[in-house]
Amino acid sequence: MIVTKSKEELEIMRRAALMVSKTLGMIAAEIKPGVTSQRLDDLAEQYIRDNGAIPGFKGLYDCPSTLLISPNEEVVHGLPKDMEIKDGDVLSIDCGAIVEGFYGDHAYTFTVGEVPEETRLLLERTKKSLYLGIEQFRINNRVGDVGYAIQEYCEGFGYGVVRELVGHGLGRVMHEDPQMPNYGKRGRGKKFVEGMTVAIEPMINLGTKNIKHFPDGWTIKTRDGKPSAHFEHNAAIVDGEPRLLSTFDYVHEVLGITSSEEDPYRWKE
Repeated sequence: MIVTKSKEELEIMRRAALMVSKTLGMIAAEIKPGVTSQRLDDLAEQYIRDNGAIPGFKGLYDCPSTLLISPNEEVVHGLPKDMEIKDGDVLSIDCGAIVEGFYGDHAYTFTVGEVPEETRLLLERTKKSLYLGIEQFRINNRVGDVGYAIQEYCEGFGYGVVRELVGHGLGRVMHEDPQMPNYGKRGRGKKFVEGMTVAIEPMINLGTKNIKHFPDGWTIKTRDGKPSAHFEHNAAIVDGEPRLLSTFDYVHEVLGITSSEEDPYRWKE
């Protein structure tokens, strides 16, 4: 069942999403060779708690960490470790936070130093596919319209679109209806309605779409060992149109990136 949100609830959800956005921005300034992913996790937990919020992942489904950090061929759900980050790595960092009982949950894939051109393009195009999906998240469209937009664009470059892992509704629980696959057929699936809130999150592989699970019960990697990219936003339907609850502005400010991608979907105060 789709749980719609009131204007007041959407305002709280935006605060939860922005708590994650600010955490990712803080972490962006700390990512460098020699830093461990465990150190990033410790910083994120402290930052979220210092700002009066609760880490959204820690303890959820017995998750042991505040961040899920997935380098290179890890698709998602990588656990923080004492292993040092290296020049040339790409890091998908997924974060959640709870504010007044509502979740924020989104992700960004970072580069560490110089990466191969094909990897850089994978990240750039995965990020673009996120906004192509968001564009379809509007009144009277359906789940399949979002998935189709992401799939058509990414498969046009020969990338693998992960099937087993999907976006989701978001609210008082981390995973609400509907599931939001990154593949699909136009006009299929549940219809979008006013007040819906979702996490749209393309997970795109440089090579095969196939994945494998590691014995830690969390880490998921590409089956062929090629890199993967993951970008995620939280969005609501307001007055029939997609509006972002989250933002990459804090990350972009640290990284020196100028972007207008979010402009059509910015929250209206």
